[in-house]
Amino acid sequence: MDDPQALLRALFDAAVAAADPARLLPGRLPPPPAGRTVVVGAGKAAASMAVAVEREWPGPLEGLIVTRYGHGVPCERVEVVEAAHPVPDAAGRAAAGRILELARGLSADDLLICLISGGGSALLALPAPGVTLGDKQIVNRTLLRSGATITEINSVRKHLSAVKGGRLATAAHPARVVTYLISDVPGDDPSVIASGPTVPDRTTFGEALEVLARYDIEGPATVLRHLRAGMAGEIEETPKPGDRAYAADQLVMLATATDALRAAAGRARAAGVTPLAIGDDLEGEARDLGGAHAALAIACARGGEAALVALREAVARGVAHLPGPVFFAPQAPLVLLSGGETTVTVSGSGRGGRDTEYLLGLALALDSHPAVSALAADTDGIDGSENNAGAVVTPDTLERARQAGVDPVAALAANDAYGLFAAVGDLIVTGPTRTNVNDFRAVLIL
Repeated sequence: MDDPQALLRALFDAAVAAADPARLLPGRLPPPPAGRTVVVGAGKAAASMAVAVEREWPGPLEGLIVTRYGHGVPCERVEVVEAAHPVPDAAGRAAAGRILELARGLSADDLLICLISGGGSALLALPAPGVTLGDKQIVNRTLLRSGATITEINSVRKHLSAVKGGRLATAAHPARVVTYLISDVPGDDPSVIASGPTVPDRTTFGEALEVLARYDIEGPATVLRHLRAGMAGEIEETPKPGDRAYAADQLVMLATATDALRAAAGRARAAGVTPLAIGDDLEGEARDLGGAHAALAIACARGGEAALVALREAVARGVAHLPGPVFFAPQAPLVLLSGGETTVTVSGSGRGGRDTEYLLGLALALDSHPAVSALAADTDGIDGSENNAGAVVTPDTLERARQAGVDPVAALAANDAYGLFAAVGDLIVTGPTRTNVNDFRAVLIL
């Protein structure tokens, strides 16, 4: 193969294109109601989703969506507001308050179309009574650095919010609510995507407290008081499954990581490379998953029984998820495709996100293996808080880093994967893609 990097980038582009709202929304909107139609939404894909709705909607339309700074696109009838992510700001708080008021003003003759994608939790930043925006900012920053999973983080966010955890749909009752979702969470649970503003919530105040305790988060005091008051029954719980207020509502899943991996697999086959999807919902510490996938890739490069045993071991360890038992060894040329959302426990002062940290862990474990290249990138175009979507690893990545004066081991210890890949010119910079089905990873074995 003449250009492994070009193929890897083509696989990523195919994955992103598979989650484009302009392709996914046409033909899937409900009929117009007797009354008003209001569009609200939040997330990195919310603006592009709103554009797609405007193009397809036959009648009057109004509304407001909030997206991350730089992710907006002009709409004609739906107002687009930009706010901070992943730590909320005052713009997100104001937008969430206005969205809640729009929902509260609806009647049984009206329709609320809710456009939800990853990033909505931070963008819908309306604190519950007694909790301040500053409190939410502190908790968000601490949780994001703790290594907590997105499900754990969102269980806390729901119980500190006036709008998440189903409260937006409750406010809109008795209007009908139709929610369109682009999933960025492992397992595609609608109640976890953007903390489920229109979806009944299975978590509790007590579970939110347990998450803070699990990661040794001891404040702010107002947050702990709020959660304890909810646990004691002094504050009403989030609406739970079975609530009759949701009986007429509808959820429509537009795109998931599975869809993105399927599109990338098709592109790989067209290039004569066998795709093996090893899980669309992989979690865990990013660098550790990278190391585990490196070991699997090296075994696959050997082929035969070594590859088969390694794949079975990867499944047993939870670093690969397959739909059934494995009986045949995968043969190169092969690409291992995966999605999901890893975590990074931050102990250093470097720059980077979970995709570049995954790749640096993988590169160190590969130790310049000549047959393996890889790409990892976030489908929203932003890896963590930097300007890159992700990066690529080639057999000479570590050597080029050392020639540039960067110690790869020290970079990983400092959580400075961004610095290493920037030094060797292997960052992937796409700008905002305005969709989001989370991490995309491709490990190519030749």
